Amino acid sequence: MANIIRIKGGTDNCYIVEDGGKAILVDTSSGACYDQVMTECDKHEMKLIVLTHVHFDHAENAAKLSQRYGVPVAIHQADEELFDSYAKQPLKSWGIVGRVVLGMSLKVLKNTVVEKPENLIYVKDGDDLSSYGINAKILELPGHTLGSIGVDVEEKDLLVGDELDNWIKPAVGHLYYDLEAIRESAEKIRKLGKRTIYFGHGNPADNGTF
Repeated sequence: MANIIRIKGGTDNCYIVEDGGKAILVDTSSGACYDQVMTECDKHEMKLIVLTHVHFDHAENAAKLSQRYGVPVAIHQADEELFDSYAKQPLKSWGIVGRVVLGMSLKVLKNTVVEKPENLIYVKDGDDLSSYGINAKILELPGHTLGSIGVDVEEKDLLVGDELDNWIKPAVGHLYYDLEAIRESAEKIRKLGKRTIYFGHGNPADNGTF
């Protein structure tokens, strides 16, 4: 049975999914949290890094960690262009919380370039991660970015990146590139039924509470 280990760095989360000593890292946090993430990863036999999307607070440590552990970094191909510029998928927001978070994020997004990992692989909806030692599948969840993905672990734990968030209470992600798509992705998650949702921002919660 897989164990979900939350690494909380500042306002964002990344997660180690571990089973029998083997592990994958889902998101990597921002550069300021590198040592914290590395310390936790050093405790496991790392097999893969998965990026739910290519924004700095989820992807900034990916290249360094990939090199350290000699593991590939998995993304959806639609997000690859974000290594060049966030302007290719500009963010909008909904609600007061969204406006506040976007206001804090825009300057950093504009001035931060995430290093593209050398060992990059592409994943898509339904891809099985069992070859990396974890019973999990990729779930395409476009909306926050074009290539946003989730990781469905043993059909009981779902890591969603920023497609949903829990800044104050569980909700559809307050920042989006495509509003219709992010709402459709939220509905896709609801239809999965019983899951514990692990957010990129905020504490875990039960599926259907957003």
